[in-house]
Amino acid sequence: MWPEGSTEEHVRRLQSVTDAALAHLRLDELLAALLERTRQILEVDTCAILLLDEETNELVACAALGIEEEVEQGVRVPVGGGFAGRIAAEKRPVILDDVDHAHVLNPLLREKGIKSMLGVPLVVEGEVRGVLHVGSLVLRAFQDEEVQLLQLVADRAALAIEHARLFEAERTARERIEHVQAVTDAALAHLEVNELLHVLLPRIRDILRTDTCAVLLLDEESKELVARAALGIEEEVGVRIPLGAGFAGRVAAEARPMIIDVDEYQVYNPILRQKHLKTMLGVPLLVRGAALGVLHVGTLTPRRFAREEVELLQLVAERVASAIERAQVHEELIQLDQLKLNFVAIASHELRTPATAVYGVLKTLVARGPDLGEELREELLRVGVEQGERLRRLLEELLDLSRLDARAITVEPRPVVLKAALTDVVRGAHSVTDAVELDIPDDLAAVVDPLVLERVVSNLVANAVRYGAPPIRIVAQTRDRHLRVAVEDSGPGVPKELEGRIFDRFARGGADTGHGLGLAIARAYAQAHGGDLVYDRRPGGARFELLIPQERNGLSKPG
Repeated sequence: MWPEGSTEEHVRRLQSVTDAALAHLRLDELLAALLERTRQILEVDTCAILLLDEETNELVACAALGIEEEVEQGVRVPVGGGFAGRIAAEKRPVILDDVDHAHVLNPLLREKGIKSMLGVPLVVEGEVRGVLHVGSLVLRAFQDEEVQLLQLVADRAALAIEHARLFEAERTARERIEHVQAVTDAALAHLEVNELLHVLLPRIRDILRTDTCAVLLLDEESKELVARAALGIEEEVGVRIPLGAGFAGRVAAEARPMIIDVDEYQVYNPILRQKHLKTMLGVPLLVRGAALGVLHVGTLTPRRFAREEVELLQLVAERVASAIERAQVHEELIQLDQLKLNFVAIASHELRTPATAVYGVLKTLVARGPDLGEELREELLRVGVEQGERLRRLLEELLDLSRLDARAITVEPRPVVLKAALTDVVRGAHSVTDAVELDIPDDLAAVVDPLVLERVVSNLVANAVRYGAPPIRIVAQTRDRHLRVAVEDSGPGVPKELEGRIFDRFARGGADTGHGLGLAIARAYAQAHGGDLVYDRRPGGARFELLIPQERNGLSKPG
Protein backbone atom coordinates (compact mmCIF):
# COMPACT_ATOMS: atom_id res chain seq x y z
CA MET A 1 0.00 0.00 0.00
CA TRP A 2 1.02 3.61 -0.46
CA PRO A 3 2.94 4.75 2.65
CA GLU A 4 1.61 7.59 4.69
CA GLY A 5 3.37 10.89 4.11
CA SER A 6 2.92 14.51 3.31
CA THR A 7 3.11 16.37 0.05
CA GLU A 8 6.54 17.58 1.17
CA GLU A 9 7.67 13.95 1.37
CA HIS A 10 6.46 13.33 -2.18
CA VAL A 11 8.36 16.39 -3.37
CA ARG A 12 11.49 15.28 -1.50
CA ARG A 13 11.36 11.85 -3.10
CA LEU A 14 10.70 13.34 -6.51
CA GLN A 15 13.67 15.66 -6.01
CA SER A 16 15.87 12.63 -5.35
CA VAL A 17 14.99 11.39 -8.83
CA THR A 18 15.78 14.79 -10.33
CA ASP A 19 19.13 14.85 -8.53
CA ALA A 20 19.93 11.40 -9.91
CA ALA A 21 18.92 12.55 -13.38
CA LEU A 22 21.18 15.58 -13.25
CA ALA A 23 24.14 13.70 -11.83
CA HIS A 24 24.67 11.32 -14.74
CA LEU A 25 25.30 11.91 -18.40
CA ARG A 26 26.02 8.30 -19.38
CA LEU A 27 22.77 6.54 -20.21
CA ASP A 28 23.60 3.23 -18.53
CA GLU A 29 24.62 4.95 -15.27
CA LEU A 30 21.57 7.21 -15.41
CA LEU A 31 19.12 4.33 -15.88
CA ALA A 32 20.65 2.34 -13.02
CA ALA A 33 20.32 5.35 -10.64
CA LEU A 34 16.76 6.14 -11.76
CA LEU A 35 15.56 2.57 -11.26
CA GLU A 36 16.95 2.29 -7.75
CA ARG A 37 15.40 5.62 -6.67
CA THR A 38 12.06 4.76 -8.31
CA ARG A 39 11.87 1.37 -6.63
CA GLN A 40 12.53 2.98 -3.26
CA ILE A 41 9.94 5.72 -3.79
CA LEU A 42 7.15 3.34 -4.76
CA GLU A 43 8.35 0.55 -2.46
CA VAL A 44 7.99 -2.04 -5.23
CA ASP A 45 9.84 -5.25 -6.05
CA THR A 46 10.64 -4.63 -9.71
CA CYS A 47 11.31 -1.67 -11.89
CA ALA A 48 12.19 -1.50 -15.59
CA ILE A 49 12.71 1.01 -18.38
CA LEU A 50 12.03 0.17 -22.02
CA LEU A 51 13.09 2.67 -24.70
CA LEU A 52 11.58 3.06 -28.14
CA ASP A 53 13.47 1.77 -31.18
CA GLU A 54 12.07 4.10 -33.82
CA GLU A 55 13.30 1.99 -36.73
CA THR A 56 11.37 -1.12 -35.67
CA ASN A 57 8.67 0.66 -33.60
CA GLU A 58 9.47 -1.67 -30.71
CA LEU A 59 10.15 -1.08 -27.03
CA VAL A 60 13.54 -2.48 -25.99
CA ALA A 61 14.32 -3.40 -22.38
CA CYS A 62 17.34 -1.25 -21.48
CA ALA A 63 17.48 -1.46 -17.67
CA ALA A 64 15.72 -3.49 -14.99
CA LEU A 65 15.76 -4.25 -11.26
CA GLY A 66 14.20 -7.47 -9.99
CA ILE A 67 13.67 -8.68 -13.56
CA GLU A 68 17.21 -8.28 -14.89
CA GLU A 69 16.62 -11.13 -17.34
CA GLU A 70 14.41 -8.76 -19.35
CA VAL A 71 17.52 -6.83 -20.33
CA GLU A 72 19.83 -9.87 -20.61
CA GLN A 73 17.46 -11.51 -23.07
CA GLY A 74 17.02 -8.31 -25.06
CA VAL A 75 13.24 -8.35 -24.72
CA ARG A 76 11.48 -6.34 -27.45
CA VAL A 77 7.79 -5.45 -27.27
CA PRO A 78 5.87 -4.06 -30.28
CA VAL A 79 4.17 -0.72 -29.68
CA GLY A 80 0.53 -1.58 -29.08
CA GLY A 81 1.28 -5.13 -27.96
CA GLY A 82 1.02 -6.41 -24.41
CA PHE A 83 1.34 -4.31 -21.25
CA ALA A 84 4.25 -1.97 -22.12
CA GLY A 85 3.21 -1.71 -25.77
CA ARG A 86 -0.27 -0.59 -24.77
CA ILE A 87 1.14 2.14 -22.51
CA ALA A 88 3.30 3.51 -25.35
CA ALA A 89 0.52 3.33 -27.94
CA GLU A 90 -2.10 5.02 -25.73
CA LYS A 91 0.34 7.46 -24.06
CA ARG A 92 -1.27 6.90 -20.65
CA PRO A 93 -0.67 4.99 -17.43
CA VAL A 94 -1.89 1.38 -17.25
CA ILE A 95 -2.46 -0.71 -14.10
CA LEU A 96 -2.57 -4.51 -14.02
CA ASP A 97 -4.16 -5.41 -10.70
CA ASP A 98 -3.68 -9.14 -11.38
CA VAL A 99 -0.96 -10.11 -13.87
CA ASP A 100 -2.06 -13.76 -13.81
CA HIS A 101 -5.35 -12.81 -15.43
CA ALA A 102 -4.06 -10.08 -17.76
CA HIS A 103 -2.75 -10.13 -21.33
CA VAL A 104 1.05 -9.75 -21.25
CA LEU A 105 3.51 -10.56 -24.07
CA ASN A 106 6.60 -10.99 -21.94
CA PRO A 107 6.54 -14.41 -20.18
CA LEU A 108 9.22 -13.22 -17.74
CA LEU A 109 6.62 -11.19 -15.87
CA ARG A 110 4.76 -14.33 -14.84
CA GLU A 111 7.92 -16.42 -14.46
CA LYS A 112 9.25 -13.93 -11.89
CA GLY A 113 5.98 -14.21 -9.92
CA ILE A 114 4.91 -10.57 -10.42
CA LYS A 115 1.28 -10.11 -9.34
CA SER A 116 0.48 -6.43 -9.89
CA MET A 117 2.03 -3.83 -12.22
CA LEU A 118 1.88 -0.11 -12.90
CA GLY A 119 3.36 1.48 -16.00
CA VAL A 120 3.57 5.03 -17.35
CA PRO A 121 4.84 6.46 -20.65
CA LEU A 122 8.12 8.36 -20.98
CA VAL A 123 7.09 11.43 -22.98
CA VAL A 124 9.20 14.31 -24.31
CA GLU A 125 7.48 17.18 -26.14
CA GLY A 126 4.44 15.02 -26.80
CA GLU A 127 6.42 12.15 -28.27
CA VAL A 128 6.68 8.77 -26.52
CA ARG A 129 10.31 7.81 -25.87
CA GLY A 130 9.62 4.67 -23.85
CA VAL A 131 7.91 3.14 -20.83
CA LEU A 132 8.67 3.01 -17.10
CA HIS A 133 6.96 0.23 -15.18
CA VAL A 134 7.07 -1.14 -11.64
CA GLY A 135 5.77 -4.39 -10.18
CA SER A 136 4.88 -6.11 -6.91
CA LEU A 137 5.31 -9.76 -5.98
CA VAL A 138 2.05 -9.55 -4.01
CA LEU A 139 -1.33 -8.36 -5.19
CA ARG A 140 -1.47 -4.59 -4.81
CA ALA A 141 -4.00 -1.94 -5.70
CA PHE A 142 -1.99 1.05 -6.94
CA GLN A 143 -3.61 4.33 -5.86
CA ASP A 144 -4.15 7.48 -7.92
CA GLU A 145 -1.47 9.28 -5.89
CA GLU A 146 1.02 6.52 -6.77
CA VAL A 147 0.12 6.76 -10.44
CA GLN A 148 0.59 10.53 -10.34
CA LEU A 149 3.91 10.22 -8.54
CA LEU A 150 5.25 7.59 -10.99
CA GLN A 151 4.18 9.80 -13.91
CA LEU A 152 6.03 12.74 -12.36
CA VAL A 153 9.06 10.51 -11.93
CA ALA A 154 8.71 9.40 -15.55
CA ASP A 155 8.51 13.01 -16.75
CA ARG A 156 11.78 13.83 -14.98
CA ALA A 157 13.33 10.56 -16.16
CA ALA A 158 12.23 11.13 -19.77
CA LEU A 159 13.96 14.51 -19.91
CA ALA A 160 17.09 13.13 -18.30
CA ILE A 161 17.13 10.15 -20.68
CA GLU A 162 16.68 12.49 -23.66
CA HIS A 163 19.61 14.61 -22.50
CA ALA A 164 21.75 11.54 -21.90
CA ARG A 165 20.90 10.12 -25.32
CA LEU A 166 21.75 13.43 -26.99
CA PHE A 167 25.01 13.52 -25.06
CA GLU A 168 25.82 9.96 -26.11
CA ALA A 169 24.85 10.72 -29.71
CA GLU A 170 27.23 13.68 -29.70
CA ARG A 171 29.96 11.60 -28.10
CA THR A 172 29.36 8.77 -30.57
CA ALA A 173 29.53 11.20 -33.48
CA ARG A 174 32.78 12.63 -32.12
CA GLU A 175 34.24 9.13 -31.65
CA ARG A 176 33.12 8.21 -35.18
CA ILE A 177 34.99 11.20 -36.58
CA GLU A 178 38.05 10.24 -34.55
CA HIS A 179 37.84 6.64 -35.77
CA VAL A 180 37.44 7.64 -39.40
CA GLN A 181 40.30 10.12 -39.00
CA ALA A 182 42.51 7.37 -37.59
CA VAL A 183 41.81 5.26 -40.68
CA THR A 184 42.35 8.27 -42.96
CA ASP A 185 45.69 9.06 -41.31
CA ALA A 186 46.84 5.47 -41.80
CA ALA A 187 45.58 5.49 -45.38
CA LEU A 188 47.52 8.64 -46.22
CA ALA A 189 50.72 7.33 -44.66
CA HIS A 190 51.15 4.20 -46.77
CA LEU A 191 51.42 3.74 -50.53
CA GLU A 192 51.99 -0.03 -50.71
CA VAL A 193 48.84 -2.20 -50.54
CA ASN A 194 50.10 -4.93 -48.20
CA GLU A 195 51.65 -2.44 -45.80
CA LEU A 196 48.46 -0.34 -45.89
CA LEU A 197 46.22 -3.29 -45.00
CA HIS A 198 48.62 -4.43 -42.27
CA VAL A 199 48.12 -1.07 -40.54
CA LEU A 200 44.39 -0.61 -41.25
CA LEU A 201 42.96 -3.97 -40.16
CA PRO A 202 43.88 -3.71 -36.44
CA ARG A 203 42.37 -0.22 -36.32
CA ILE A 204 39.14 -1.34 -37.95
CA ARG A 205 38.82 -4.33 -35.63
CA ASP A 206 39.31 -2.09 -32.60
CA ILE A 207 36.84 0.53 -33.84
CA LEU A 208 34.02 -2.03 -34.27
CA ARG A 209 35.11 -4.13 -31.25
CA THR A 210 35.03 -7.34 -33.29
CA ASP A 211 37.08 -10.51 -33.22
CA THR A 212 37.97 -10.68 -36.90
CA CYS A 213 38.56 -8.32 -39.81
CA ALA A 214 39.45 -9.09 -43.42
CA VAL A 215 39.83 -7.39 -46.80
CA LEU A 216 39.20 -9.18 -50.10
CA LEU A 217 40.09 -7.50 -53.40
CA LEU A 218 38.53 -8.19 -56.78
CA ASP A 219 40.60 -9.99 -59.43
CA GLU A 220 39.13 -8.44 -62.59
CA GLU A 221 40.36 -11.24 -64.88
CA SER A 222 38.90 -14.17 -62.95
CA LYS A 223 36.00 -12.22 -61.41
CA GLU A 224 36.95 -13.59 -58.00
CA LEU A 225 37.50 -11.94 -54.63
CA VAL A 226 40.94 -12.74 -53.25
CA ALA A 227 41.56 -12.43 -49.50
CA ARG A 228 44.56 -10.09 -49.23
CA ALA A 229 44.73 -9.53 -45.46
CA ALA A 230 42.98 -10.87 -42.36
CA LEU A 231 43.04 -10.63 -38.57
CA GLY A 232 41.57 -13.41 -36.43
CA ILE A 233 41.03 -15.51 -39.56
CA GLU A 234 44.54 -15.36 -41.00
CA GLU A 235 43.91 -18.70 -42.76
CA GLU A 236 41.58 -16.86 -45.14
CA VAL A 237 44.44 -15.01 -46.89
CA GLY A 238 44.69 -16.36 -50.43
CA VAL A 239 41.14 -17.77 -50.46
CA ARG A 240 39.28 -16.98 -53.70
CA ILE A 241 35.52 -16.35 -53.69
CA PRO A 242 33.59 -16.14 -57.00
CA LEU A 243 31.78 -12.83 -57.46
CA GLY A 244 28.18 -13.34 -56.32
CA ALA A 245 28.92 -16.50 -54.31
CA GLY A 246 28.57 -16.80 -50.55
CA PHE A 247 28.71 -13.87 -48.15
CA ALA A 248 31.57 -11.73 -49.50
CA GLY A 249 30.65 -12.51 -53.10
CA ARG A 250 27.12 -11.18 -52.59
CA VAL A 251 28.31 -8.04 -50.79
CA ALA A 252 30.53 -7.21 -53.78
CA ALA A 253 28.02 -8.21 -56.47
CA GLU A 254 25.13 -6.30 -54.89
CA ALA A 255 27.33 -3.41 -53.69
CA ARG A 256 25.49 -3.17 -50.35
CA PRO A 257 26.16 -3.99 -46.67
CA MET A 258 25.10 -7.41 -45.33
CA ILE A 259 24.80 -8.88 -41.83
CA ILE A 260 24.57 -12.66 -41.47
CA ASP A 261 24.19 -15.34 -38.83
CA VAL A 262 27.02 -17.65 -39.88
CA ASP A 263 25.31 -20.78 -38.50
CA GLU A 264 22.21 -20.17 -40.63
CA TYR A 265 23.76 -18.65 -43.78
CA GLN A 266 25.09 -20.77 -46.65
CA VAL A 267 28.67 -19.48 -46.55
CA TYR A 268 31.06 -20.31 -49.41
CA ASN A 269 34.21 -20.22 -47.28
CA PRO A 270 34.31 -23.10 -44.72
CA ILE A 271 36.96 -21.26 -42.67
CA LEU A 272 34.24 -18.96 -41.30
CA ARG A 273 32.54 -21.88 -39.56
CA GLN A 274 35.83 -23.57 -38.64
CA LYS A 275 36.82 -20.43 -36.73
CA HIS A 276 33.40 -20.53 -34.95
CA LEU A 277 32.27 -17.10 -36.15
CA LYS A 278 28.66 -16.32 -35.21
CA THR A 279 27.83 -12.92 -36.72
CA MET A 280 29.41 -11.12 -39.65
CA LEU A 281 29.03 -7.65 -41.13
CA GLY A 282 30.39 -6.92 -44.57
CA VAL A 283 30.46 -3.77 -46.70
CA PRO A 284 31.65 -3.21 -50.28
CA LEU A 285 34.79 -1.24 -51.05
CA LEU A 286 33.36 1.17 -53.61
CA VAL A 287 35.22 3.55 -55.91
CA ARG A 288 33.03 5.64 -58.21
CA GLY A 289 30.18 3.19 -57.71
CA ALA A 290 32.19 0.08 -58.65
CA ALA A 291 33.21 -2.55 -56.08
CA LEU A 292 36.94 -3.22 -55.96
CA GLY A 293 36.56 -5.55 -52.99
CA VAL A 294 34.91 -6.27 -49.63
CA LEU A 295 35.67 -5.37 -46.03
CA HIS A 296 34.11 -7.64 -43.41
CA VAL A 297 34.25 -8.05 -39.64
CA GLY A 298 33.02 -10.89 -37.44
CA THR A 299 32.34 -11.86 -33.84
CA LEU A 300 32.72 -15.14 -31.97
CA THR A 301 29.47 -14.49 -30.09
CA PRO A 302 26.08 -13.58 -31.61
CA ARG A 303 25.77 -9.83 -32.05
CA ARG A 304 23.14 -7.41 -33.31
CA PHE A 305 25.06 -4.77 -35.28
CA ALA A 306 23.34 -1.39 -34.88
CA ARG A 307 22.60 0.87 -37.82
CA GLU A 308 25.23 3.30 -36.54
CA GLU A 309 27.86 0.55 -36.61
CA VAL A 310 26.97 -0.37 -40.19
CA GLU A 311 27.21 3.29 -41.20
CA LEU A 312 30.55 3.60 -39.41
CA LEU A 313 31.98 0.59 -41.25
CA GLN A 314 30.71 2.04 -44.53
CA LEU A 315 32.49 5.33 -43.77
CA VAL A 316 35.65 3.41 -42.94
CA ALA A 317 35.27 1.35 -46.13
CA GLU A 318 35.07 4.54 -48.23
CA ARG A 319 38.45 5.66 -46.87
CA VAL A 320 39.92 2.19 -47.24
CA ALA A 321 38.71 1.86 -50.84
CA SER A 322 40.19 5.22 -51.81
CA ALA A 323 43.48 4.34 -50.11
CA ILE A 324 43.66 0.93 -51.79
CA GLU A 325 42.93 2.43 -55.20
CA ARG A 326 45.61 5.06 -54.65
CA ALA A 327 48.08 2.39 -53.52
CA GLN A 328 47.27 0.21 -56.52
CA VAL A 329 47.71 3.13 -58.91
CA HIS A 330 51.00 3.98 -57.19
CA GLU A 331 52.24 0.40 -57.57
CA GLU A 332 51.11 0.27 -61.20
CA LEU A 333 52.92 3.54 -61.92
CA ILE A 334 56.10 2.18 -60.36
CA GLN A 335 55.80 -0.99 -62.45
CA LEU A 336 55.03 1.06 -65.56
CA ASP A 337 58.01 3.34 -64.96
CA GLN A 338 60.21 0.27 -64.54
CA LEU A 339 58.79 -1.27 -67.72
CA LYS A 340 59.41 1.97 -69.60
CA LEU A 341 62.99 2.14 -68.36
CA ASN A 342 63.57 -1.47 -69.34
CA PHE A 343 61.87 -0.95 -72.69
CA VAL A 344 63.89 2.15 -73.54
CA ALA A 345 67.13 0.47 -72.49
CA ILE A 346 66.49 -2.70 -74.49
CA ALA A 347 65.01 -0.88 -77.49
CA SER A 348 68.00 1.45 -77.58
CA HIS A 349 70.32 -1.52 -77.53
CA GLU A 350 68.37 -3.31 -80.27
CA LEU A 351 68.31 -0.22 -82.46
CA ARG A 352 72.00 0.53 -81.91
CA THR A 353 73.20 -2.76 -83.42
CA PRO A 354 71.68 -2.47 -86.92
CA ALA A 355 72.04 1.33 -86.94
CA THR A 356 75.75 1.03 -86.15
CA ALA A 357 76.16 -1.63 -88.84
CA VAL A 358 74.45 0.53 -91.50
CA TYR A 359 76.44 3.59 -90.45
CA GLY A 360 79.69 1.61 -90.56
CA VAL A 361 78.99 0.29 -94.05
CA LEU A 362 78.12 3.76 -95.40
CA LYS A 363 81.12 5.36 -93.68
CA THR A 364 83.45 2.76 -95.18
CA LEU A 365 81.99 3.13 -98.68
CA VAL A 366 82.22 6.93 -98.55
CA ALA A 367 85.75 6.99 -97.14
CA ARG A 368 87.33 4.11 -99.07
CA GLY A 369 84.89 3.22 -101.83
CA PRO A 370 87.25 3.78 -104.78
CA ASP A 371 90.00 1.72 -103.13
CA LEU A 372 87.77 -1.30 -102.42
CA GLY A 373 87.44 -4.22 -104.74
CA GLU A 374 84.09 -4.86 -106.42
CA GLU A 375 83.47 -8.06 -104.46
CA LEU A 376 84.10 -6.34 -101.11
CA ARG A 377 81.87 -3.37 -102.07
CA GLU A 378 79.04 -5.77 -102.95
CA GLU A 379 79.46 -7.60 -99.66
CA LEU A 380 79.36 -4.33 -97.73
CA LEU A 381 76.24 -3.26 -99.62
CA ARG A 382 74.60 -6.63 -98.91
CA VAL A 383 75.34 -6.28 -95.19
CA GLY A 384 74.08 -2.69 -95.21
CA VAL A 385 70.82 -3.63 -96.91
CA GLU A 386 70.35 -6.59 -94.56
CA GLN A 387 70.95 -4.48 -91.46
CA GLY A 388 68.82 -1.68 -92.90
CA GLU A 389 65.96 -4.15 -93.38
CA ARG A 390 66.45 -5.35 -89.81
CA LEU A 391 66.33 -1.73 -88.62
CA ARG A 392 63.17 -1.09 -90.64
CA ARG A 393 61.42 -4.16 -89.20
CA LEU A 394 62.38 -3.19 -85.68
CA LEU A 395 61.10 0.36 -86.13
CA GLU A 396 57.81 -0.99 -87.52
CA GLU A 397 57.46 -3.35 -84.57
CA LEU A 398 58.18 -0.55 -82.09
CA LEU A 399 55.62 1.64 -83.86
CA ASP A 400 53.09 -1.21 -83.68
CA LEU A 401 53.67 -1.56 -79.94
CA SER A 402 53.37 2.19 -79.44
CA ARG A 403 50.01 2.29 -81.23
CA LEU A 404 48.76 -0.77 -79.33
CA ASP A 405 49.84 0.69 -75.98
CA ALA A 406 48.08 3.94 -76.82
CA ARG A 407 45.01 2.02 -78.02
CA ALA A 408 45.36 3.87 -81.32
CA ILE A 409 44.63 0.70 -83.30
CA THR A 410 41.06 0.71 -84.63
CA VAL A 411 39.72 -2.82 -84.97
CA GLU A 412 37.30 -3.09 -87.89
CA PRO A 413 35.93 -6.66 -88.14
CA ARG A 414 34.29 -7.70 -91.40
CA PRO A 415 33.30 -10.97 -93.09
CA VAL A 416 36.38 -12.76 -94.42
CA VAL A 417 36.87 -16.05 -96.29
CA LEU A 418 39.65 -17.57 -94.20
CA LYS A 419 41.48 -19.68 -96.77
CA ALA A 420 41.81 -16.83 -99.27
CA ALA A 421 42.86 -14.32 -96.60
CA LEU A 422 45.48 -16.63 -95.07
CA THR A 423 46.82 -17.61 -98.48
CA ASP A 424 47.52 -13.90 -99.07
CA VAL A 425 49.26 -13.68 -95.69
CA VAL A 426 51.54 -16.60 -96.54
CA ARG A 427 52.28 -15.20 -100.01
CA GLY A 428 53.31 -11.97 -98.38
CA ALA A 429 56.19 -13.85 -96.77
CA HIS A 430 57.82 -14.63 -100.13
CA SER A 431 60.39 -17.15 -98.96
CA VAL A 432 58.01 -19.31 -96.92
CA THR A 433 55.17 -19.93 -99.36
CA ASP A 434 56.24 -23.48 -100.19
CA ALA A 435 57.00 -24.34 -96.53
CA VAL A 436 53.49 -23.70 -95.21
CA GLU A 437 50.44 -25.96 -95.58
CA LEU A 438 46.91 -24.58 -95.18
CA ASP A 439 44.38 -27.00 -93.72
CA ILE A 440 41.29 -24.80 -94.02
CA PRO A 441 37.86 -25.53 -95.57
CA ASP A 442 37.31 -23.51 -98.73
CA ASP A 443 33.98 -22.13 -97.47
CA LEU A 444 35.00 -21.30 -93.90
CA ALA A 445 34.18 -17.65 -93.18
CA ALA A 446 34.45 -15.48 -90.07
CA VAL A 447 34.10 -11.89 -88.92
CA VAL A 448 37.61 -10.60 -88.25
CA ASP A 449 39.77 -7.55 -88.86
CA PRO A 450 42.08 -8.48 -91.80
CA LEU A 451 44.92 -6.36 -90.36
CA VAL A 452 44.80 -8.24 -87.03
CA LEU A 453 44.70 -11.57 -88.88
CA GLU A 454 47.71 -10.58 -91.02
CA ARG A 455 49.79 -9.21 -88.13
CA VAL A 456 49.23 -12.21 -85.88
CA VAL A 457 49.55 -15.01 -88.45
CA SER A 458 52.55 -13.47 -90.26
CA ASN A 459 54.43 -13.23 -86.94
CA LEU A 460 53.54 -16.83 -86.08
CA VAL A 461 54.61 -18.09 -89.50
CA ALA A 462 57.88 -16.14 -89.32
CA ASN A 463 58.57 -17.68 -85.89
CA ALA A 464 57.76 -21.19 -87.14
CA VAL A 465 60.13 -20.79 -90.11
CA ARG A 466 62.91 -19.31 -87.98
CA TYR A 467 62.77 -21.66 -85.00
CA GLY A 468 60.67 -24.64 -86.07
CA ALA A 469 60.87 -27.26 -88.78
CA PRO A 470 58.60 -28.45 -91.61
CA PRO A 471 55.86 -29.28 -91.97
CA ILE A 472 54.38 -25.92 -90.92
CA ARG A 473 50.58 -26.00 -90.92
CA ILE A 474 47.89 -23.36 -90.53
CA VAL A 475 44.61 -24.81 -89.27
CA ALA A 476 41.39 -22.81 -88.87
CA GLN A 477 37.96 -23.64 -87.46
CA THR A 478 35.13 -22.05 -85.50
CA ARG A 479 34.25 -23.60 -82.14
CA ASP A 480 32.71 -22.37 -78.88
CA ARG A 481 31.77 -19.04 -80.49
CA HIS A 482 35.41 -18.35 -81.38
CA LEU A 483 37.43 -18.33 -84.57
CA ARG A 484 40.50 -20.47 -83.90
CA VAL A 485 43.53 -20.13 -86.18
CA ALA A 486 46.49 -22.33 -85.22
CA VAL A 487 50.04 -22.23 -86.58
CA GLU A 488 52.02 -25.37 -85.76
CA ASP A 489 55.41 -26.75 -86.72
CA SER A 490 57.49 -29.88 -86.10
CA GLY A 491 60.58 -28.27 -84.62
CA PRO A 492 62.05 -28.53 -81.11
CA GLY A 493 59.36 -26.28 -79.61
CA VAL A 494 59.78 -23.40 -77.17
CA PRO A 495 62.63 -23.88 -74.67
CA LYS A 496 61.20 -24.71 -71.27
CA GLU A 497 63.02 -21.82 -69.58
CA LEU A 498 61.32 -19.42 -72.03
CA GLU A 499 57.75 -20.73 -71.75
CA GLY A 500 56.70 -18.50 -68.83
CA ARG A 501 57.78 -15.29 -70.60
CA ILE A 502 57.24 -16.19 -74.22
CA PHE A 503 54.86 -13.27 -74.78
CA ASP A 504 57.03 -10.74 -72.91
CA ARG A 505 58.67 -7.99 -74.90
CA PHE A 506 62.25 -8.72 -75.97
CA ALA A 507 61.96 -12.27 -74.65
CA ARG A 508 64.12 -14.61 -76.72
CA GLY A 509 66.53 -17.51 -76.47
CA GLY A 510 70.26 -17.05 -76.09
CA ALA A 511 71.13 -17.75 -79.74
CA ASP A 512 68.14 -15.84 -81.16
CA THR A 513 68.88 -13.20 -83.76
CA GLY A 514 65.33 -11.77 -83.70
CA HIS A 515 64.11 -8.86 -81.61
CA GLY A 516 61.80 -10.77 -79.29
CA LEU A 517 58.86 -8.50 -80.16
CA GLY A 518 56.89 -10.61 -82.65
CA LEU A 519 54.87 -12.67 -80.17
CA ALA A 520 54.27 -9.67 -77.88
CA ILE A 521 52.88 -7.73 -80.85
CA ALA A 522 50.81 -10.67 -82.07
CA ARG A 523 49.18 -11.18 -78.68
CA ALA A 524 48.53 -7.44 -78.25
CA TYR A 525 46.72 -7.39 -81.63
CA ALA A 526 44.67 -10.45 -80.62
CA GLN A 527 43.67 -8.84 -77.32
CA ALA A 528 42.83 -5.55 -79.06
CA HIS A 529 40.32 -7.64 -81.06
CA GLY A 530 38.79 -8.94 -77.81
CA GLY A 531 40.52 -12.30 -78.20
CA ASP A 532 43.83 -13.86 -77.20
CA LEU A 533 46.89 -15.73 -78.42
CA VAL A 534 47.86 -18.87 -76.52
CA TYR A 535 50.78 -21.30 -76.64
CA ASP A 536 49.91 -24.99 -76.69
CA ARG A 537 52.78 -27.04 -75.32
CA ARG A 538 53.16 -30.43 -77.01
CA PRO A 539 55.82 -33.17 -77.23
CA GLY A 540 56.95 -32.36 -80.79
CA GLY A 541 57.00 -28.85 -82.22
CA ALA A 542 55.26 -25.63 -81.20
CA ARG A 543 51.61 -24.67 -81.63
CA PHE A 544 50.16 -21.19 -81.24
CA GLU A 545 46.43 -20.53 -81.47
CA LEU A 546 44.70 -17.23 -82.20
CA LEU A 547 41.21 -16.91 -80.68
CA ILE A 548 38.78 -14.26 -81.93
CA PRO A 549 35.22 -14.15 -80.46
CA GLN A 550 32.41 -14.62 -83.00
CA GLU A 551 28.75 -13.69 -82.75
CA ARG A 552 26.15 -16.14 -83.96
CA ASN A 553 25.74 -14.58 -87.40
CA GLY A 554 25.63 -17.58 -89.74
CA LEU A 555 28.89 -16.62 -91.47
CA SER A 556 31.09 -19.27 -89.93
CA LYS A 557 30.96 -22.92 -90.79
CA PRO A 558 31.54 -25.10 -87.71
CA GLY A 559 34.88 -26.79 -87.80
